[in-house]
Amino acid sequence: MSFIAGQYDILVIGAGHAGCEAALAAARLGCKTAIFAINLDSIANLPCNPNIGGTAKGHLVREIDALGGEMGKAADATFIQSRMLNKGKGPAVYSLRVQADRRAYQQYMKGALERQQNLDIKQAEVVEILTDKTGVCGAITHTGAIYHAKAVIIATGTFLRGKIVIGDVSYDGGPDGLFAATKLADSLLNLKIKLIRFKTGTPARINARTIDFSKLEIQHGDDDIVPFSFETSKIGENKEVCHITYTNEKTHEIIRANLHRSPLYGGQIEGVGPRYCPSIEDKIVRFADKDKHQVFVEPTGADTDEKYIQGMSSSLPEDVQIQMIRTLPGFENANLMRTGYAIEYDCIAPGQLKFSLEFKEINGLYGAGQFNGTSGYEEAAAQGLIAGVNAVRALRGQKPIVLSRSEAYIGVLIDDIITKEITEPYRMLTSRAEYRLLLRQDNADLRLTPLGHDLGLISNERYAKFLDMKESIEAEINRLSKKNVPPSNKINEFLQKQNSAPIKTGISLAELLRRPEINYASFAQIDDEFPDLSKNISNQIEVTVKYEGYIKRQQHKAQQEQRLDLQRIPSNVDYISLKGIRKEAQQKLADIKPETIGQASRISGVSPADISVLLVYLKKHKNASL
Repeated sequence: MSFIAGQYDILVIGAGHAGCEAALAAARLGCKTAIFAINLDSIANLPCNPNIGGTAKGHLVREIDALGGEMGKAADATFIQSRMLNKGKGPAVYSLRVQADRRAYQQYMKGALERQQNLDIKQAEVVEILTDKTGVCGAITHTGAIYHAKAVIIATGTFLRGKIVIGDVSYDGGPDGLFAATKLADSLLNLKIKLIRFKTGTPARINARTIDFSKLEIQHGDDDIVPFSFETSKIGENKEVCHITYTNEKTHEIIRANLHRSPLYGGQIEGVGPRYCPSIEDKIVRFADKDKHQVFVEPTGADTDEKYIQGMSSSLPEDVQIQMIRTLPGFENANLMRTGYAIEYDCIAPGQLKFSLEFKEINGLYGAGQFNGTSGYEEAAAQGLIAGVNAVRALRGQKPIVLSRSEAYIGVLIDDIITKEITEPYRMLTSRAEYRLLLRQDNADLRLTPLGHDLGLISNERYAKFLDMKESIEAEINRLSKKNVPPSNKINEFLQKQNSAPIKTGISLAELLRRPEINYASFAQIDDEFPDLSKNISNQIEVTVKYEGYIKRQQHKAQQEQRLDLQRIPSNVDYISLKGIRKEAQQKLADIKPETIGQASRISGVSPADISVLLVYLKKHKNASL
């Protein structure tokens, strides 16, 4: 029997990384919010890789923090190893990555939810979304509890009609032995929401006592640990090391001999998996010329012997997984604690969401995370934060927050999943961002903290510290530009030590810093006014000065694109009847219903010629309406 269980402003379905950020943002902005999890012990679970950040993903975490999210703080509080990736490349692709203690991370985030005002936590499976003629009006749980609400955010991760596949064994289920959410999918289909089937996978977990680490390469964390969050004043230390081993021809022989038992190649799996994170059997088939593949052996926590075998994701039968893992150097006697598996799940077909992450056809219903066709904890958390903020703003009659591709990786992420055809789980990559030099992880605070403060998610205290930092950076860059150093024995001896050409005329310190071989810290040797600044501020100064020309070029290009994004397209345009536009473009435009010319220009299958026709039509339409 159903009963009225409560009245809320916003309901969040799912308490993974998207759901946590959505619920925290909504509650912090003053809305009465409830978040639902199938099991409260799975809040903010790390069911696959036990890490936060990584290439491009570290950028997302920094941006989440700059906007007032929680993921960066949780990672800082619970990491057991920290490394900055891509240090051998340019600063645009530096990416922080930490190994997190997965249970400590869960406990941190669960505690953050529990302590948050305006937020109630519920252990229940939501089975139906309620709507009326105006849009969403609530949800019903499996126990018959009816919760009325003005907005609902769906963040179901991989639970929506989840199916676990291990060889020829398959059963309904979610990650880590939890059960799937089945009835909710039926409710969404009844609401005319289009669903598609994706899949992801995870490798086996091995008992560390059964691994011979003497045969493995050690991978240490960084000595100089950098936090994710601007608010982390005291960072922890590396508690664990990672290791590296490799597959070999014996491993590959076992996999090839058992491909007929692979559900991936036998047709039992219908969902599409992530191209950038293939299973080991997929690697062996697709990269048949490779005689070995790197395997990372990573700790899942400081107080557990479970090791995560990154690079060995598999849905092969359990007996085959045991055989192939025991061919790895150091794993001859490996004991599997958890078998690797593939998981199929439902997510929405592309083209159904606005940039606010609200459904086009259902007012008050939002999607976030893997439900939207993405993969990864960081991608999910970023969407959750934006969905939570925009749900609140919609209830208050305010315009949604839409980040552009030149403002944030979050903007790139959302623009891609809204505008492009997502045919596989979407993963954030630095190569997807046209303005990588503008969107560095080190300047996320400078880019987004003012917006976070305007939204009400960044405290006045933090904002004041941010302004002090910004002022210090600007003042020092200005000083470097104005201060000239004349040629002298001292200066030229310094340059010689830096393997840099001597000077014959006066030169500004900024010009000297632009030389690739000169770093900012070395100016302490020649500059009697060299200030005592934090490493974060010093790095910001160095990158800004060194790459000034490239940064200005990208800023100019970004401004041109932003002009296209300011040109709005009426929602009632009949693309099918528009003459001069190719049929493919007509269909794509009609399906996606772009909000701006900029968005229309980024749709696959829409050519510059099609955009020109559309611009002419809009100009005539505007003149006719005057």
